[in-house]
Amino acid sequence: MHDLYSLPSAGGPFENYCGGNQGGEHETCVEVGALTGSGTAFALRDSKPGGNGRELRFTGAELDDFALGWARRRALSI
Repeated sequence: MHDLYSLPSAGGPFENYCGGNQGGEHETCVEVGALTGSGTAFALRDSKPGGNGRELRFTGAELDDFALGWARRRALSI
């Protein structure tokens, strides 16, 4: 796999996954978008002003592993 941080930022729209929004609109959101030219890699970013412009990048397999592991740890049903 390429160095994911050398790829252009996500070209498509980011999807928002928001929590309680107690701090205002989009204050508790995590955004995810596909990375352009990667096949199946994604960028995650924080919607809060302090996290603006910062991304974590993962292959699809890494992100799937995280999501499933997190759901199991939290006893969430999928």
